[in-house]
Amino acid sequence: MAEETTRNNTSAGGCDTYTRMPLIGDKAPAFRAMTTKGKCNFPDDYKGKWVVFFSHPADFTPVCTTEFIALARRAEESRALNSELLGLSIDSLHSHLAWAESIEHIDLGGKGKVEIPFPIVADISMKVAKLYGMLQTVASTQTVRAVFIIDPDSIIRAILFYPMSTGRNIDE
Repeated sequence: MAEETTRNNTSAGGCDTYTRMPLIGDKAPAFRAMTTKGKCNFPDDYKGKWVVFFSHPADFTPVCTTEFIALARRAEESRALNSELLGLSIDSLHSHLAWAESIEHIDLGGKGKVEIPFPIVADISMKVAKLYGMLQTVASTQTVRAVFIIDPDSIIRAILFYPMSTGRNIDE
């Protein structure tokens, strides 16, 4: 579980309180949030399933859009493996809904249009992003590209972080 810690920040002349990022083997931190598919009580809503919980820097960006199209194309394959996809950015629910709808009009690579079948967590307060260590710099208000693989018992089994400027290879 994420732990709150205090560290001395001599450059700022004081102490900062921060949340320790969960590590491999930790219980996935719990949260409640609104998503594009309704309310989410994580991890309770996913008990008994693997979860690929991932963040992206912002809605309506080209790289994030192509990643979401690739993930949407793999959603059924993921479900067949008893795994669910769960996305997050610190954009609003209204932004997520508008973006998901706009993606439905894109035929990337002539492979057909897709709907985004997985929920996208609205985290405008950045609480969930901070809980999972998805904000990597003090000055940033965008999440890095993070992926947490969480097992059916809500234990984190893998963590991947990519810089905001680098797109993910969904085949990984």
